Amino acid sequence: MDEKQDTGAKIEELRRLIDHHNYRYYALDQPEISDSEYDRLFAELVRLENQNPELITPDSPTQRVGFAPIEKFLPFPHEMPLLSLENATTEKDVLEFETRIRKHLGYNGPIEYVAEPKMDGLAVEMVYQDGIFTGAGTRGDGFTGEDVSVNVRTIRSVPLRLRVESGSSSLPAKIAVRCEVFMDKKDFEAFNETRARANEPLFANPRNAAAGSLRQLDPSVTATRPLRAFFYGVGVLQGAQLETQWETLNALKLWGLPVNPKSKVCRDISEAIDFFNQLAEEREDLPYEIDGMVIKVNRLDWQSELGEKSRSPRWAIAFKFNPDEAQTHVLDINVQVGRTGILTPVAFLNPVLVGGVTVKRATLHNMDEIERKGICIGDAVMVHRAGDVIPEVSEVLKSRRTGEEKPFYMPSACPSCEGEIVRLPDEAFHRCLNRNCPAQVKGSIVHFASRDALNIEGLGDRTVSRFIDEKIISSVPDLYELRIDDLEHLPGFGAKSASNLLDSIEGSKVTTLSRFLYALGISHVGTHMAELLASHFNSLASVRSATLEQLTEITGVGEKVAHAVNSYFANPANRQLIDSLISLGLNIQSTQPLVHAGSSFWMGKTVVFTGGLSSLPRPEAAKAVAAKGARVTDNVSRNTQVVIAGKDPGSKLAKAQKLGVRIMDEDEFTRMLDA
Repeated sequence: MDEKQDTGAKIEELRRLIDHHNYRYYALDQPEISDSEYDRLFAELVRLENQNPELITPDSPTQRVGFAPIEKFLPFPHEMPLLSLENATTEKDVLEFETRIRKHLGYNGPIEYVAEPKMDGLAVEMVYQDGIFTGAGTRGDGFTGEDVSVNVRTIRSVPLRLRVESGSSSLPAKIAVRCEVFMDKKDFEAFNETRARANEPLFANPRNAAAGSLRQLDPSVTATRPLRAFFYGVGVLQGAQLETQWETLNALKLWGLPVNPKSKVCRDISEAIDFFNQLAEEREDLPYEIDGMVIKVNRLDWQSELGEKSRSPRWAIAFKFNPDEAQTHVLDINVQVGRTGILTPVAFLNPVLVGGVTVKRATLHNMDEIERKGICIGDAVMVHRAGDVIPEVSEVLKSRRTGEEKPFYMPSACPSCEGEIVRLPDEAFHRCLNRNCPAQVKGSIVHFASRDALNIEGLGDRTVSRFIDEKIISSVPDLYELRIDDLEHLPGFGAKSASNLLDSIEGSKVTTLSRFLYALGISHVGTHMAELLASHFNSLASVRSATLEQLTEITGVGEKVAHAVNSYFANPANRQLIDSLISLGLNIQSTQPLVHAGSSFWMGKTVVFTGGLSSLPRPEAAKAVAAKGARVTDNVSRNTQVVIAGKDPGSKLAKAQKLGVRIMDEDEFTRMLDA
């Protein structure tokens, strides 16, 4: 075997291994290797393919990113209509559903059903020819959707090549398979937190986040979003024979397509209803959002005989949960200005209890959302906590209107600085263009001092607002020129608190490149992108001088991010800001690659810190365990393996105790740090 053949064999083996581990992780939820081991395999495949571009194939795991942005979505026709489902909200509705089935079939014997959690995501059809992914489209009107093929390719849980398990039937010649694209709750929360820190508009719920992510015109943006998919049915099937819905789900799983593990065969309709009640109890603890359960006749020949109505099949029904919502009134609508100038309308509500939480405000996202729902000041509305987290106006009760309601209009001038407001053609929100707008200045300073940026303790919203109002500071560099006599006279600031804040500011002067890049507030650069840029360029000078071409060559950096970074450093005002900070003593350390200890206790574990540590700062503690192979996150979930609880740990500790997560105090953590 010559060298080229040997390299080709290595590439094929790496692809096989990566596909295998994707299948274990996404389809079976039974990973066999750590994230770092997976990353090592992937990096080796990228290296070999870069050296041998003629060996790259369309179904290689590396070919998920790299498509150019598109101007618009093309139509995607469905060979078999992708219909929506009829809804049921009571047990009576479900029993009537079975009565109709029996009448249509002329059958009084036992009917077996398959019950599947109804994912609150986006319906998509994906087509495979001879096992190779060839295209994907949204539901649309059921007959024609939008072609989202390039975006679907970026979803790691979607195989680009189907697999054949030993002992199973061969792959179908063609299959059009249906799925729900969604975002896990924890991924959605982390995603929205990242957007909040970047002062970007928040998504209302995981479904909106998934839909918005899949419908990006730039696939590189979709690639950064934590999308997943569960497959549930088949439209077109050639070259294979299936007899039941349950057999279909198992075949999809064998072919490498993730299937919801909560799906269940029910012997009769009563068992399906019992399972619905069980799902309702488990709903809060599921890692993803569901809004009910789909009940399907199991036998496919009966499904064919039952057929469809104009817009829904007769053989399936969506048994939906009653949403956790309450009625209240919109007292007023105000506009908040973020650090990037985005104006976000917020509804002030008559306080109401929703899901055990008193809700006083609800984000309205943007003017399009207000107009779509027809929300007016004074309206009676239904409010629910989207994803049980974010309060949202779900419905306007127009029948309750008195005639005294007032429509809301976006202000013509910024409420913070009275500057010009515009809405750019490709944006859904309005923006203040005045870079010296007090709200934007305040937001930029708060962001610069935030935990994931320069981590200046004691410099939050209220303190920054007071400093700006008192004209003590007007920009980020002013922080590093503060003196104790600037602060001592302020209410709530004595000598000790002033000294503590100045110490924290002084301590922030030594920082990492990734923290500094994130702190600058460059559009589209969150913590992950900042780390990606830092690890690639290693020094601030290299990032500052990077060309557009150099930026777009980085895997994971799309055109939009590249243009944002390039434009930021090309702006003389931004370059002057950075030079001022450096002249004031900021020491931005070059990035050194982390070396993971292979046999570390921490290798592969997901770790959360809560409360203060006395032995070392939390960022340093997080860096120490990350260097040993741990993944440090902000939120406690079922995937968390260790919580380090310091002084005043807060609600994360209680959640960890509830979930049975291992908890370490600081003494144990210090002992285990070298394990």
